[in-house]
Amino acid sequence: MNKTPLRRRGLLLGALGLAAGRGALAAAAAPEAATRYPERPVRLIVPYAAGGGPDIQARLLGPVLGRQLGQAMVLENKVGAGGILAAEYVSQQPPDGYTLLLGSSTHVTQKLLQPSVKFDPQAFSHICCTGTSGCLLVVGADSPLRSVEDLLEAARRAPGRLNYASGGIGSAAHLFAAAFLSAADVQATHVPYRGSVEIGLALIRGDAQFALPVISTALPQVRDGKLRALAVTAGERDPALPEVPTLNEALRRQDLNLVSWSGIWGPPGLPDPLVQRLFGAVRTAMQDPGLRAAYARDGTVPSVSESPAEFSRFIERETGRYRTLITRNRISLS
Repeated sequence: MNKTPLRRRGLLLGALGLAAGRGALAAAAAPEAATRYPERPVRLIVPYAAGGGPDIQARLLGPVLGRQLGQAMVLENKVGAGGILAAEYVSQQPPDGYTLLLGSSTHVTQKLLQPSVKFDPQAFSHICCTGTSGCLLVVGADSPLRSVEDLLEAARRAPGRLNYASGGIGSAAHLFAAAFLSAADVQATHVPYRGSVEIGLALIRGDAQFALPVISTALPQVRDGKLRALAVTAGERDPALPEVPTLNEALRRQDLNLVSWSGIWGPPGLPDPLVQRLFGAVRTAMQDPGLRAAYARDGTVPSVSESPAEFSRFIERETGRYRTLITRNRISLS
């Protein structure tokens, strides 16, 4: 009788048993690893150029979060392709909690506009939302355009001749401008730049006539008198600029409530004990009075998730909202 098949079966069962044992040991070790985590500095990958509003928010959060974790938070700007490069990079990192991403609504819109990108916003380990922000319709301080109606009249006189700047295709500045133009039934030409910090310079030089950067990006130049604010995209006026009307007020509408958001993501497959450890640290950090006051001064509303699972559900809802926005306004990369 040939005993080889039996021997092979025994080896196979032994291997499966060994693998199962290792899996059980790994699962049992995960909570213990989470109690030791982090044992070295943690990197936070920021998909935006240094000096822009989201970058400033990340740099405000970093030290406070580091104190909660007991390790330094090292911020690394990885700029390019409207946040795609940073997201693709983090999605390929080991799920050990030492590389995190400042994920945002931009990553959702990029996947909707470019399904071939090599990351899936839904697949990341969603840890906690940190803030929401409207955008600010701005022009250069020397511009003759002093109101939303002035801008719309100029656009109607020369369809497609006005340029609007953004920090990249699929960014909030791009999508919200497209939605604004569609709602007002006017045309203008999109000029994408490498990052949001270039928007103000384009307006000051006259290379673009208007833009809708996130409030935290535009606010310093508005306060310095280099840009003029015409409207905010959120449903209510922003406390940082109470005199500036909303687009709904300017257009006599009720349906324009355009806000972006950001939060902390980990690579896909981050063990739940590490997700919970990071969630607790982010949630506590976001209660810091100094941090919350700094966010508010920059036009960002601190917005903290109730749980990682709630953050995932929020992202799923936002994906549907942005899909509708893109479809309704016929936004594409062409």
